[in-house]
Amino acid sequence: MPLNFVAIDFETANGSPASPCAVGLVRVRDGKITESVATLIQPPYPNNWFHEGNIRVHGIRPSDVDGAPEMHEALAFILEFVGDDPLVAHNAPFDMGVLRKSAELIEWPLRQIDYTCSLAISRKTYNLESYRLNAVSYAIGHEEFKHHDALADSDACARIILHAADRHGAETMDELLTATKQVWKKLVAQV
Repeated sequence: MPLNFVAIDFETANGSPASPCAVGLVRVRDGKITESVATLIQPPYPNNWFHEGNIRVHGIRPSDVDGAPEMHEALAFILEFVGDDPLVAHNAPFDMGVLRKSAELIEWPLRQIDYTCSLAISRKTYNLESYRLNAVSYAIGHEEFKHHDALADSDACARIILHAADRHGAETMDELLTATKQVWKKLVAQV
């Protein structure tokens, strides 16, 4: 598989993984960023409340998601954009947990989706004090982005993967995973 993937990042309204309030998606084709989209999301009931700590992190307030797509609309939008591509996220267990738990909450059966983690790849590629998204982004020279903005974070994730692939001389995602001792993981919702 060439360097084709979709980088994804969620922001959540509260501590529940099934409370997405924003998603950013960045498509990479043949090692180049080709398309990016983002949307706010109305978190699904009963997780449709905002914790003040989450608001402080991402700045999204309840009034911001008024009129935004509901979870079933957002999930359809996400899956259509992703298509058959694998997903990449920085700290993938968090973002895949949001996708899986949100789908389960609204009883939406997910097809199996391959995914990997740019955080794990970063740990096998760079020698840094911190592997947080902003620290790795700065280390690769991508400094101008708004951390905790879903689109900016998914774009940074995509750039980290492209930089890591270049550093390892990997021409495909499979080569990058092999070079960093990673494997494709499988995401499936338990409905």
